[in-house]
Amino acid sequence: MTDGKPSNPPQRPIRSYVLRQGRLTKGQERAFERHWPRLGLAYQAAELDFAAVFGNRNPVHLEIGFGNGESLATMARDNPAQNYIGIEVHHPGVGHLLMKLEEYGCDNVRVCRHDAVEVLRDMVPDHSLAGVYLFFPDPWHKKRHHKRRILQSDFVELLARKIQAGGFLHAATDWEDYALHMLAVLHGSSDFHNTAVEGDFVPRPDYRPLTRFEQRGLRLGHGVWDLIFERR
Repeated sequence: MTDGKPSNPPQRPIRSYVLRQGRLTKGQERAFERHWPRLGLAYQAAELDFAAVFGNRNPVHLEIGFGNGESLATMARDNPAQNYIGIEVHHPGVGHLLMKLEEYGCDNVRVCRHDAVEVLRDMVPDHSLAGVYLFFPDPWHKKRHHKRRILQSDFVELLARKIQAGGFLHAATDWEDYALHMLAVLHGSSDFHNTAVEGDFVPRPDYRPLTRFEQRGLRLGHGVWDLIFERR
């Protein structure tokens, strides 16, 4: 300690996102008032009891960074015998998801507005997840920002602890460079194996909805790369 200051101040964790404060629409505000008390999960430094959270013992899937929630709400509607947890830090996206869940009449989704790494580390029991979705994460395309990409080796180690044997990680991106980065990181893990039959990537599974954003990109000739790796 020098002059009353720590010589080695704690390092701030590198975040994979930038928190943007957007305004809620009236509909999103109403959805929060109606549904957050029942569907919202407050961050806590203690493991969740999924059976108590959902009122059943159905398989639990988790989506990291669900954006506006359209894909998550659609998967939940189409698979009522599965449970889903969605993590998103941006307020309007959470509000939009709550609106869609109300529209679809879904009761098999819980939502957490917090950092995904901390939620996984502190709240999710080991070997408890049937699957994890990581759809179109921020690619941080500038080389100096690559360290902000969420899919790094330490994050894969964390996922390996939380996903049960035979469970999966499904990632998708429309940035080829990030797809190759994901591929290299996952191939470097002994805990997962690639399910692709031909090549390194898989065709978009029917269960992953084609979003309007993705449809627009495909019309412009942009590629999309899906990776599905299974927990050994």
